[in-house]
Amino acid sequence: MSISFSGIFYQYADVSPSTGTFYRAVFGLPLLLLVAWAERRRYGPLPGRARRFAIVAGVFFAGDLMFWHHAIEYVGAGLATVLGNLQVLVVGVVAWLIFGERPSRATLLAVPVVLAGVVLISGVVGAGAYGANPALGVVLGLATALCYSGYLLLIRMGGRDSRRPAGPVAIATIGTAMVSGTAGLVIGDLDLTPGLPSLAWLALLGVTSQSIGYLCISLALPRLPAVVTSIILLVQPPLTVLLSVVLLDERPSAAQLAGVALVIGGIAVATIPLARWRDGLRSRDETVRAVE
Repeated sequence: MSISFSGIFYQYADVSPSTGTFYRAVFGLPLLLLVAWAERRRYGPLPGRARRFAIVAGVFFAGDLMFWHHAIEYVGAGLATVLGNLQVLVVGVVAWLIFGERPSRATLLAVPVVLAGVVLISGVVGAGAYGANPALGVVLGLATALCYSGYLLLIRMGGRDSRRPAGPVAIATIGTAMVSGTAGLVIGDLDLTPGLPSLAWLALLGVTSQSIGYLCISLALPRLPAVVTSIILLVQPPLTVLLSVVLLDERPSAAQLAGVALVIGGIAVATIPLARWRDGLRSRDETVRAVE
């Protein structure tokens, strides 16, 4: 929910991709550093391995945000968010190969459903697809997904200590600010003095998405199989699509809205333990009958 407003707030800020990435990281840092400092006082400093992985993760996250901001220009906030979440494929395959986390049957059944929904939302299928340049937007969206996958996997590999979620995210955010600021200076689109309204939206973006949202994600990663985490995170794109319709007046086609339904259905199949739920109901009924 926290990260679902990222594209909305970025559009409201009306700044360049590098500027949006840089200030999102800068405004997200204070809360992250405060929580990381509290973690350090209680549990000691982060291991060197965690710090190294977090630094590299920050580079990937800078690429993720900058590609994503460019994609928004060509396909809108809602569809760019969907394309960026194609990371579910990359994360699932790598987690299977490296971590030995074989996906459950429900997850394997859900993945093609989710992917079919993603394809429909992207506008590849059907007429009247939304976006100024959907083809270029898809390319940028794929680059976003690859970078986002690298970030998630590196944070997971370096941050297995569930007691200290903020430290790695804070370090990664520092890396994101440095990389995006440097890239913006080289490209020439970094604006260090945007107007006050833009700064206000970027501050809201940094606190909600970069601080709260990614603290929650960092807490979840060590506690769930990687592919399940990725599918849960696919709640973001359909919600952002709906928010973009209401708040940004984006108009997805009928095929794209059908894709939203498929994504939500796939998430339900992958994350709701229906068998366990039925067993729980059966056990409850047996208990009630025994009491009676």
